Amino acid sequence: MKATLIYGAGDVRVETVPDPKLREPTDAIVRVLRACICGSDLWPYGSKPPQDHGDRIGHEFLGVVEDLGAEVTGLKPGDVVVAPFVWADNTCDFCREGLQTSCRHGGQWGSNDVDGGQGEAVRVPQASGTLVKLPVGEDSALLPSLLSLSDVFPTGHHCAVTAGVDARTTVTVIGDGAVGLSAVLAAKRLGAERIVLMGRHTARTDLGRAFGATDVVAERGDEGIERVRELTGGDGTHTVLECVGTKPAIETAFGVVRDGGTVSRVGVPQYPEVPADFGVFFRNITLTGGVAPARAYIEELLPDILDGRIEPGKVFDRTVGLDDVPDGYRAMADRDALKVLIRP
Repeated sequence: MKATLIYGAGDVRVETVPDPKLREPTDAIVRVLRACICGSDLWPYGSKPPQDHGDRIGHEFLGVVEDLGAEVTGLKPGDVVVAPFVWADNTCDFCREGLQTSCRHGGQWGSNDVDGGQGEAVRVPQASGTLVKLPVGEDSALLPSLLSLSDVFPTGHHCAVTAGVDARTTVTVIGDGAVGLSAVLAAKRLGAERIVLMGRHTARTDLGRAFGATDVVAERGDEGIERVRELTGGDGTHTVLECVGTKPAIETAFGVVRDGGTVSRVGVPQYPEVPADFGVFFRNITLTGGVAPARAYIEELLPDILDGRIEPGKVFDRTVGLDDVPDGYRAMADRDALKVLIRP
């Protein structure tokens, strides 16, 4: 079969690899219907040292169950399923607490001889706990939005939930990438009436407005902080959803949050330490967030997608075939695409 491998910064290739096979009785084989490129994939794409062998890549996919190990329950061949961006048994103590990202028997796609999601098929470990059955057919128009449940929409939702967003809180979202826009949608879904989106790409911020942003701030740094405070009577917002992961983004978050407020960060941190000082401490700012346990949220978010109340799949603005995945990486790295959908 064909699959995507990364050899180093800027060097993504689609090559023939062995077909996946069942290895454990808890495995399943899933034929991929849709996959995508994540913003977090761009970090190794921009910085990975060159190497002689390629590593499998991709952690967002949905597909059709082709084969099952003897101990897999709740699934059958032909089921359409979505896989969260880490696999987990969904039964250990961490999973029962809703922290599948810390599963005692789980792991990551594309590592330790586990397939990546950007390919024609995937061996899924711990299939009973990992995969979520979707009540749709292989050609459903909902597939892009259902694919968003693998990572990007639950990540935005996690950011809003951990920040404590509800109808009483004002919100600033930092970043107009796919996660930031998903955070806007999540905040709106949780009842927020005032959502400030900090971003400067008009096509993206227009989608943010459609998702529920009430204000857009294009300025950055001190100017951006001043503008958000102007919009909020000088106070800042109760919650800030930091969806970028850079030092300037987290500094902006502390700058626009209201005293006693909460900053939640889900952007993969590209800084060695949180730049918090005595001022942040004195203002009683809470810092929370982290990697999203997508599996914990899928059943909660799924009905709104099935009923058409939300369309998180609108973050996909380009579709490529598997052979054209390298072009998809280039488009996202060059900001010519917001988020690329893959149809193997």
